[in-house]
Amino acid sequence: MVVASALSLAIWLYLLLARGAFWRFSESAPLPLDNAPPVAVIIPARDEAEVIGKAVASLLRQDYSGPLHIFVCDDHSADGTAEVARSCGAPDRLTIVPVSELPPGWTGKLWAISEGLTATASFNAGYFLFTDADIVHAPGNVSALVARAESSGLDLVSYMVKLRCRSFAERALIPAFVFFFFMLYPPEWIASPDRKTAGAAGGCIVIRAQALHRIGGVGSIRGELIDDCALAAKVKQSGGRVSLGPTSATESIREYTTFREVGAMISRTAFTQLRHSPLLLAGTIAGLVITYLAPPLLLISGNSLAAALGLAAWLLMSLAFLPAVRFYGLSLLWALTLPAAAIFYMGATVQSALQYWTGRGGFWKGRVQDR
Repeated sequence: MVVASALSLAIWLYLLLARGAFWRFSESAPLPLDNAPPVAVIIPARDEAEVIGKAVASLLRQDYSGPLHIFVCDDHSADGTAEVARSCGAPDRLTIVPVSELPPGWTGKLWAISEGLTATASFNAGYFLFTDADIVHAPGNVSALVARAESSGLDLVSYMVKLRCRSFAERALIPAFVFFFFMLYPPEWIASPDRKTAGAAGGCIVIRAQALHRIGGVGSIRGELIDDCALAAKVKQSGGRVSLGPTSATESIREYTTFREVGAMISRTAFTQLRHSPLLLAGTIAGLVITYLAPPLLLISGNSLAAALGLAAWLLMSLAFLPAVRFYGLSLLWALTLPAAAIFYMGATVQSALQYWTGRGGFWKGRVQDR
């Protein structure tokens, strides 16, 4: 027990002190935009009528000083997604792109983006904004993304938008989701040219047109389920510079009102992240147990030294999680709940493996995308 508690404490000391300060949730300061090249916004959308109106309206309200055109890629929606998007008006700045049948080897989202890119041929974009149908952009978001790219010579800039955090399930799990994501992909490491780490958040990505061409377009990652991080990796491997960070100004309005809905979101890609490896799955479960579950459990171990080390580890864990809790405007007591969230995520990861092994991997919008 003492060994387990000491290991858990060592892990949290490492995470706090030596993993790129991923836990800080530091937002980038606004930068001036001197040059505003044309931006083509591409929104892949499949049955998104409930949210796409607000997303498109927010993009039409951008204060961007350069040309900006929105391409909504309607991927065989059955709920009137295209009609809702079209009702936002501004036909001179909005194009609805009917997506053709999904070819073999492509994921649905990337094929929709590819169709959108084809439709932008005459627009001559300097940058592309890939964004989801549930993202409501702050008025200055496009300007901020392009300004960051232009001023720092970046090829890809991505924001982890503020996810909806209102229901009990969202409050219990969404801050932990973002915390775990930044732990896997520390923004400081992503920005460093000396590290191979690359990551992005698919809801809000600006990519330089030249960089996209250099990597062979989205066709170079056509089968990737975790497409955002795959795109960032391609850009960085090609010699490009990448940036990722949180933003509180631009938000997702997609609702996860139940634990089941959050679990489905996680299990869609969790086993893909582990490269479908049973060995990595076992290692992940063991890591979650020793990192998150051991500290509170050791408090009732009956061993005073193990309990003291476990308490120290839990306090460090809570300290690391605190900025995420504050970012989402929750009571500071939520910082103590990370072990419970870890149990849920462990279960969702196991569920993801079971779905893959039974031929239902990567299920999304009626499609099985991970076989």
